Amino acid sequence: MVGKTDSNNTLKGHKLLIIAPWDAPAGFLEKLSTSFPDLQVVYHVQTWASTPLPPATLPAGIWDDVTALMTYSTLPTPEEAPKLEYVQMLSAGLNHVAHEPMFKDTKVAFCTANGVHGPQISEWIISTYLAFEHRLPTYLDRQKQAHWDNSGMLNIDDSANKTIGILGYGSIGRQTARLARALGMSVHAYTLHPRPTPESRRDHGWAPPGLGDPDGTLPARWFSGAETADLHAFLGSGLDLLVVATPLTGRTKHLLGRGEFEVLGAAAGVGAGKGRTFVSNVARGEVVSTGDLVDALERGLVRGAALDVTDPEPLPDGHVLWGMGNVIVTPHVSGASTRYFERVLAILEVNLGRLGRGEELVNLVDRERGY
Repeated sequence: MVGKTDSNNTLKGHKLLIIAPWDAPAGFLEKLSTSFPDLQVVYHVQTWASTPLPPATLPAGIWDDVTALMTYSTLPTPEEAPKLEYVQMLSAGLNHVAHEPMFKDTKVAFCTANGVHGPQISEWIISTYLAFEHRLPTYLDRQKQAHWDNSGMLNIDDSANKTIGILGYGSIGRQTARLARALGMSVHAYTLHPRPTPESRRDHGWAPPGLGDPDGTLPARWFSGAETADLHAFLGSGLDLLVVATPLTGRTKHLLGRGEFEVLGAAAGVGAGKGRTFVSNVARGEVVSTGDLVDALERGLVRGAALDVTDPEPLPDGHVLWGMGNVIVTPHVSGASTRYFERVLAILEVNLGRLGRGEELVNLVDRERGY
């Protein structure tokens, strides 16, 4: 099992099964063979889907000697894969497989794809915020009408000296902080667990080289704590942009509701429907109470919102959020990038090397925390 101290750099006796929605990149399998000459690799292409593959899709007995698996949603039972040691998920979240016996009832190491989303999701966060501030949806509508009208330009604001609050300072939050600082914004970070020392603020997960905030030095203020008062202290710290980037767990479901939006409104001194904060959700829709968000938008407790995730999801046709002029909605695409699979495979290579050396894997999931 993972964590043993003897070294097996060639991965003799190991079998890797990759179930992915993409073909293997040119040269990748050859590279694996060079790095791990005794590793057996089986590659299966599956259309990207949240539903697992039907058992008959894979050859009979394929699980018997699998020790490493890369997958999005297809997991064997513990009885089907008795030798499995390591599962590399294609996703950053695990909520869609948390009910599976292989996750619940074993000590098999599960590792996330944390780090692969930072570049593209941080760009989505910043670009939708800037689009809102610069009134781009309005001007694009006027372009479609072939009508020149620059009214509203006196209300355009820039980002210099604004404050961004990042709820969940993981790989996505750290790269977002990097971009925000380049725009001249001050960063407030929030984590569940306290990070009082420089060492505790370091990021030990995977990230593309040269990106993110590996040493945790970008935030001007760092908030933490599991109590409502701790969260409210963060939300009340004067945020112009609130980024929701926390994992969905039992603790974070509906983490942001009526009380939290009231805090945001109070921090802005809202009295006449002129909120300060723009809310950006790239986590999961259920982290935010949709009804309470709609109410906050209508009452002016917040200025607007950019939502790549919703509750319910997909967002139904005709839902009130579609027609709100201060809301940008995209269909869960902020994590999309042509570089996605390249980055996941980089994590896989790192972890295969660690597996062979008996070292702790990168992006290892803490089952108690759920991420």
